[in-house]
Amino acid sequence: MFGKTGVFSNPKPANLIKKLLIVGTKSNDLILDFFSGSGTTAHAVMDLNKEDGGSRKCICIQLPELCEEKSEAFKLGYKTISDVAKDRIRKASKKIANEIKAENEKKKGKLDFEQGDEEKQIDLGFKVLKLSDSNFKQWQQIEGKDAKALEEQMKLFVDPVSEKATIENMVYELLLKSGKDINSYIKHKNEYFCINTNEMVLMLEKATQEIVTAVLNEKPQKVIALDRLFKGNDQLKTNTALQMKDAGIEFKTI
Repeated sequence: MFGKTGVFSNPKPANLIKKLLIVGTKSNDLILDFFSGSGTTAHAVMDLNKEDGGSRKCICIQLPELCEEKSEAFKLGYKTISDVAKDRIRKASKKIANEIKAENEKKKGKLDFEQGDEEKQIDLGFKVLKLSDSNFKQWQQIEGKDAKALEEQMKLFVDPVSEKATIENMVYELLLKSGKDINSYIKHKNEYFCINTNEMVLMLEKATQEIVTAVLNEKPQKVIALDRLFKGNDQLKTNTALQMKDAGIEFKTI
C-alpha cells in the first residue's frame, strides 16, 4: 500500500478482518474499532462493501501515538500512527475506486451486485475528527472576591467564541452539542449552514435581514446563531427572534 514493507509493525491482516465482518456483521452495520492502528478495519470495510454491495460504516479511533524515529513510517514523513492510518485509508479508497472503475468499464458502466439493474454506489469517503478544546470560552469558577478576575470572566458573555475557533470546527461542535449525528448532511449556503436539509440552521458568519429571510424560507426546526453577528444592531436581533417565533422556529443565540 505504501510502496514498501515494514511501514507499520504487525498490522492486522485485512483479509482476516474482512472474514470477521462477513461472519459478524450485516450489510448495513456500523463497525467500531477502538484500536485502529494503521486503519485496517476501515480498509476491510470498504473492500467488503465493494464486493457485496453493502453499506457498512465504521468508526476508527486511534491515539496520536508518535512513530519511532528509526521506523520506516517516520522516514516516510509520518509523525504519528494516526497519520499512517489516515494516509492508508486514502490510498485504500483510491485503490478500491480504481478497481470499481475497471469493473465498470469491463461491464459497460455497471457493477453487477445481483440486485437488479440498479447501479450500486460505494461510499469511499471518510472524515477525520480530533479531540480538542472547545471553540467557546468556558466559565471558570472564581474563588474569593477578586473583582478583576470576575470582570474578565464576565467578558465571556460579551463574546464567548474562542480566539482559536474556526467556522468548520464550530459547525461540528454545535452539531454534536445539539445531538446530531457527525454524518449529518451539511450544506453551506449564503452565509449559513443547513443541517439535514431543514432540521437545523447554523448562522456563524454574517447576519442581515436578507440572510434571516433566506433562513426563514428554509423552514428549519431550529436556528442557532452567534450573538456577535448582531453586534450594534439590536433591532435586527429583536426582529429575528420575533420572526422565528412567529414561524414556530426554535431560535437560540450563543
